[in-house]
Amino acid sequence: MPHPVTVIPRPAPVLLPVDGSDERFPVRRVYCVGRNYADHAIEMGHDPSREPPFFFQKNADNLLPAGSAFPYPPLSKDVHYEVECVLALKSGGTNIEATQALDCIYGYAVGIDFTRRDLQGEAKKLGRPWEVGKAFEHSAPVSPIVPASRIGHPSQARIWLEQNGSRVQDGDLNQMIWKVPEIIAELSKLFTLAPGDIIMTGTPAGVGAVSRGDRISCGIDGVATLSVEVV
Repeated sequence: MPHPVTVIPRPAPVLLPVDGSDERFPVRRVYCVGRNYADHAIEMGHDPSREPPFFFQKNADNLLPAGSAFPYPPLSKDVHYEVECVLALKSGGTNIEATQALDCIYGYAVGIDFTRRDLQGEAKKLGRPWEVGKAFEHSAPVSPIVPASRIGHPSQARIWLEQNGSRVQDGDLNQMIWKVPEIIAELSKLFTLAPGDIIMTGTPAGVGAVSRGDRISCGIDGVATLSVEVV
């Protein structure tokens, strides 16, 4: 059946590179986990005890493929980096059991959740959503996706970020309060997950501000690395 005629041009699909392949990963939604490392929760002034996880979203077209510069966004004077382990789902559903959750994962990547911290802080004070601080253009640089069929499902690996050659974030995936299977299980209670969904799993301590001209490098040992220039 031919595609229906649209009244405006169709938006271009968001396609992420797959490491070592000419194939692309089509993105449907982007979910993010808030305060999922205890030391980061503490540095942000929160209790790191194991309470139910909370989630927010970015837009699929907020993703910035590797090799692209990050343009410093408007209306902010306090943009922060947050390095994260990124999941790419090949299947989904609702009320997924944690014991079955890893079967949903196509692959892994490293990403950065750039945040307009000043706008996020204002939204928090007013009890408003975080979108202005989180879901802005180019706010989620991400490396090519590495298939789980190649690297397995890492639960312990160093996750780090360097700013102009100085290491400012240095943690381990095993420090997540909510582990990857639990994140998928809990998220699937709230939303119907589907192939093409991306999940950013939280950041360790050490977040801080960037300036134009900064060079940011980050990685998850044994998974992927990513470099971004702030322009």
